[in-house]
Amino acid sequence: MNDLDWVPTSCTLPTEEQPLRVAQWDSLFTERLERISRPEPLRLRLELRGGDGAEERVRDLAGREGGCCSFFTFTAAADQGAVLLDIAVDSVHTAVLDALEHRAAAGGLR
Repeated sequence: MNDLDWVPTSCTLPTEEQPLRVAQWDSLFTERLERISRPEPLRLRLELRGGDGAEERVRDLAGREGGCCSFFTFTAAADQGAVLLDIAVDSVHTAVLDALEHRAAAGGLR
């Protein structure tokens, strides 16, 4: 899988901007990811280290992503020094959620 093969055609972010967005997610995963879980087949939960504007960063990135990929539903919440980010999709986009989970695990859990 090349770096952007998993980005669905329904994404409205201009193609030339997609690598930058992927890099922003990868950076977040590398710097902040503590735990990944899949509480439901269509929902991914990321637990990210809080502090230093982390919640605002997560909310901003999720908001921008939801603006170009309307099939995502993001819910962010602060929880005892962490930021919990739930990412949900419809059944048509399960493969996108799978790919995002794989990227998160590869970039953040070391």
